[in-house]
Amino acid sequence: MAHMELPMIYLARHSETAWSLTGQHTGLTDLPLTELGERNARRLRDRLRGLKFAKVFTSPLRRARRTCELTGFGSIAELVPDLVEWDYGEYEGRRTVEIRAEHPDWQLFRDGCPGGESPKQVAARADRVLNRLRDLAGDVLLFSSGHFLRVLAARWAGIELFGARSFMLSTASLSALGYENSLARPAIRLWNETHHLLTPNEQDTYSNSLLLTEVTHESY
Repeated sequence: MAHMELPMIYLARHSETAWSLTGQHTGLTDLPLTELGERNARRLRDRLRGLKFAKVFTSPLRRARRTCELTGFGSIAELVPDLVEWDYGEYEGRRTVEIRAEHPDWQLFRDGCPGGESPKQVAARADRVLNRLRDLAGDVLLFSSGHFLRVLAARWAGIELFGARSFMLSTASLSALGYENSLARPAIRLWNETHHLLTPNEQDTYSNSLLLTEVTHESY
């Protein structure tokens, strides 16, 4: 019998924003990408080149949609409201160190956010997304945000939700959910791949190179 190719769910976290750079919780605040974020979204496009997807879905938030557009999938992507980031409520725009100065034992994946979503509510959204994806044939690509994708991965793998706190996820990274040998064994196949990205220092070098090129051309 021929080997059956098992489907994969590729997870693309949105590229850099001003708040992801400073570590501020960015839930439903609709921020644009930074200049480096735009460049790294294009780097993610290069990483995805050659992969074929039956469906592409994106969060309707600007940072995810723009990342999706810059990777070349904007025209075919479907907006899925359940892919939005965790609603942080009163903790929106605040950094973890500031929150823990007031609540030293606070853990997002255990406690949720006052005035926002609980872990159970975010998990319910993740389950709705996964139930939809399981009915699809072929590989799928999702564009979303860090904390939501960590919950999604935990629900896929059958890991206790609090364990998602250990799944670090960088901006413009690529991960993949799949299976080990059969559809009965969901697994995390790839996590937080970032080798395709520019670092801030490389961004400075790239910008200086462009400036030098412009000056050289102007000298003729």
